[in-house]
Amino acid sequence: MTDQAQALRTQLLNELTAGGHVRTDPWKTAAGTVPRHDFLRGGFFRHAGSSAWEPVLHDDPGWLEACYRDESLVTQIAGTILPPDIRGQILREPTSSSTLPSLVLRMLEDLQVEPGMRVLEIGTGTGYSTAVLATRLGDDLVTSIEYDPDVANRAAAALWGQDIHPTLVTGDGLHGHPDGGPYERIIATCGIKTVPTAWIEQTRPGGLILATIGGWLMASELARLTVHEDGTASGPLLGGQVSFMIARPQSPPPLGLLPDLSAGAERRTGIGADVLDDWTSRFIAQFAAPNAQRLTLNQDGRSEHVLIDVGSGAWAAVYEEGGHWVVRQDGPILLWDAVEEHLGRWHAAGKPAAEKATVTVRPEGQTLTW
Repeated sequence: MTDQAQALRTQLLNELTAGGHVRTDPWKTAAGTVPRHDFLRGGFFRHAGSSAWEPVLHDDPGWLEACYRDESLVTQIAGTILPPDIRGQILREPTSSSTLPSLVLRMLEDLQVEPGMRVLEIGTGTGYSTAVLATRLGDDLVTSIEYDPDVANRAAAALWGQDIHPTLVTGDGLHGHPDGGPYERIIATCGIKTVPTAWIEQTRPGGLILATIGGWLMASELARLTVHEDGTASGPLLGGQVSFMIARPQSPPPLGLLPDLSAGAERRTGIGADVLDDWTSRFIAQFAAPNAQRLTLNQDGRSEHVLIDVGSGAWAAVYEEGGHWVVRQDGPILLWDAVEEHLGRWHAAGKPAAEKATVTVRPEGQTLTW
């Protein structure tokens, strides 16, 4: 298997280089020495249509070839279920995966890391990206933190099996790991709703944080933020609609009992709920309503698109009537007013691409500007 795996790895890296995902020789060399399949020996889940998943184990036909395709491979379902646990199919949500290699290597390139820099990785996962980082920089300069203890243990075994020994921590990555800092670079392999203050505090001024900022409306973008002396951070979005599973402590809570959606004041709105079907519009709306979740309800024979702010109880219901859009909203925050204001500024700027935007993180919150 070693010769076949090496041939598959070389082929994949050549494809990623040709596609522009690997842009420099040091990262190509590092990735060329890390066998991805050794981080997937527990198997993975293959999509079986709709929301169904079926296991692929390491002795199944096609397992090795799949390890070296440019695909994300789901390694855990519903927080605890592994491929060997299932016979047949399972209808639950993925909770851990091995990110597609092109994105792993693109992000390592985008991190702009140089030899001698200390790096904190948020989300060890299978350990593959940790291995590439440590191979390039050396074990002493890499710290990786994983929230799930079982995932962390499997990653540690795979890394140690390759004689790779970075600092591995099990805990909430949103708190960082101050004992290993300060860091020149922080990279997150999970999605986040808000950039934690701890990451900024643990990064040297002038250092970079690379993270996928998203939210509960399920749109996200990769941001590269420079940390400043005043404790803020800012930088561009890098584009590509990059998506990761959101960090578990920032996952949306259950909605529980819905508020009385028949109350509230109604008015016409120039921005309809159809904007939430567009990725970039939805991403911008998240900055206006960062704690809002979305659902669709049938009310009085029509579909109403509802945003509910979990923390405050504020809500907005948007529906189409007589060829125009109407919003009904109530609560301490006028959610749709905020969405209109953010999207209105974006429209006034000519609806620029995400890559034209700058994210700024201050103690009082995050902003998006063009």
